[in-house]
Amino acid sequence: MGDRLHLAIGVMGNAASLLLYAAPILTFARVMKKKSTEEFSCIPYIIALLNCLLYTWYGLPVVSYRWENFPVVTINGLGILLEISFILIYFCFTSPREKVQIKVVGIVVTVFTVFCITAVVSSFLFHDHHHRKLFVGSVGLVASVAMYGSPLVVVRQVILTKSVEFMPFYLSFFSFLTSLLWMAYGLLGHDLLLASPNLAGTPLGILQLVLYCKYRKRGIMEEPNKWDLEGNDEKSKQLQPVINNDSDCKI
Repeated sequence: MGDRLHLAIGVMGNAASLLLYAAPILTFARVMKKKSTEEFSCIPYIIALLNCLLYTWYGLPVVSYRWENFPVVTINGLGILLEISFILIYFCFTSPREKVQIKVVGIVVTVFTVFCITAVVSSFLFHDHHHRKLFVGSVGLVASVAMYGSPLVVVRQVILTKSVEFMPFYLSFFSFLTSLLWMAYGLLGHDLLLASPNLAGTPLGILQLVLYCKYRKRGIMEEPNKWDLEGNDEKSKQLQPVINNDSDCKI
């Protein structure tokens, strides 16, 4: 019964993780439509890439014992492909004048460097699965906490503008759901290295949802006001000749 429950939670965790990794599709559909990244941040997707790389490595037989963490490998392998796609789209549509592209490349290179160092150290410095899991899991723990908290980079903007326009709801919701399910999976499997980061991820997800609920009904009003002003200018220009003609007739 315990093994079946563990497997069922793993399957649900996979499904929730898939939704989490696929959640930015709507955001990037908007980016491609407007041909601009606007105020969206690329940081959550880069950190998610690091998380996927580390946990794919964690689940492989090199680190884990045989295929005991096969569900971890499958979903994070798919996550790598999705996150790389999102980062490439962001890179293509961000403004080169703001030097954002250079920053994105720098952070991505750092992510792959961290992963390569972790993979090499775990392969050659440790010679048993226990110590390899301990090392890779510790690095993954930091990456997971950073991933679940990464949407918080826009919290300051959310509070200042009182708008959640650039903090997507689905990213926050599935972040909470994923961390909750993988925490249960880790606890049921007595794997604290999988459970620990999600113990931190769950309250971070709750915080994001609280912020969203607080500010979701408030929008940024600058755009409507801008168009209203332009519309009023056009109306005033159209009315001006009529007023002038009327005054000429009176004279």
